[in-house]
Amino acid sequence: METELSTRLGIERPIFGFTPFPAVAAAISRAGGMGVLGAVRYSAAADLARDLDWLTEHADGRPYGLDVVMPAKKVEGVTEADVEAMIPPQHRAYVEALLAKHDVPALDPGDPAGWRITGWMDQVARSQLDVAFGYPIRLLANALGSPPPDVVRRAHDHGVLVAALAGSARHARHHQEAGIDIVVAQGYEAGGHTGEIAGMVLVPEVVKAVDPLPVLAAGGIGSGEQVAAGLALGAQGVWLGSVWLTTTEAELHSRALTRKLLAAGSGDTVRSRALTGKPARQLRTEWTDAWEDPAGPGPLPMPLQGLLVADAVSRIQRYEIGPLLGTPVGQIVGAMTEERPVQAVFDDLTRGFERAMDRLNRIAGRDTR
Repeated sequence: METELSTRLGIERPIFGFTPFPAVAAAISRAGGMGVLGAVRYSAAADLARDLDWLTEHADGRPYGLDVVMPAKKVEGVTEADVEAMIPPQHRAYVEALLAKHDVPALDPGDPAGWRITGWMDQVARSQLDVAFGYPIRLLANALGSPPPDVVRRAHDHGVLVAALAGSARHARHHQEAGIDIVVAQGYEAGGHTGEIAGMVLVPEVVKAVDPLPVLAAGGIGSGEQVAAGLALGAQGVWLGSVWLTTTEAELHSRALTRKLLAAGSGDTVRSRALTGKPARQLRTEWTDAWEDPAGPGPLPMPLQGLLVADAVSRIQRYEIGPLLGTPVGQIVGAMTEERPVQAVFDDLTRGFERAMDRLNRIAGRDTR
């Protein structure tokens, strides 16, 4: 399982693993792939530096990357307080009514404040990059499309390749024109922010649109056979996120959420704006249903929705309120039926890939056994 891109990056397998957990990222890199740490949850640069220190120490010298959520256009002088002031009172009242309906307690005074999605803010993202470029990252990925031109230049000056996610061939061509090195073709099946085109259609369209740029296939990939399918469609690697949520190295908010993921089927997710304001695939819950209810005010655009619901989501997670408890995850969740170490997931991916290749060789009349 080797491609031109994996050779260029010095990884044994062209498997790129996005995760918010440093321990998972390190394990992915040690297993022979590339762990990519999500930075959006780090509002303080010191916290990111702490986890990159740990990741560098525990990746055993293997390559790793960082994923940011950075707007293409720089917005000057906008603070979090400015954005908070734009949230309508009726939306705040709706959130409180939902929490009261499910008897969700308030956080205790000593509990940590809720995670606020501020990584989208230009000044926050740039502070993350100021930290990151002091570490041996090999890849910078941006979940909001092409990062600003000066960021692409800065990454290249540090010898770092830049990747950007795309949900259509049009988006992919824009990335190519912006000087991006790798396009991640993320299909409809994927967890988190995703478009409306399924991976089987999207990947070959993107490969053709940006040739000769390398493409990573993303969305609905959780087995070695699916890895082989992505490569057969022209991708030079795969981008996996959801499958790591139920690994033993993951640090999910609660055991109840882990159990919910293990019990979910592939039809138990929905693309909803309930969490961030942009369509993001996640577990379907009474929380997501409430934000689709025509009797409600409807979700706000990004970034208002993320700030609006931050404390509520923390309370739901802290007290494990089952009907409301969810997380971004892709349709591959139906295959995530047991907790396993990252290495075990990698071993299964390798075996599945070999089975797929053996099957194709037999079909082609080249039985290698």
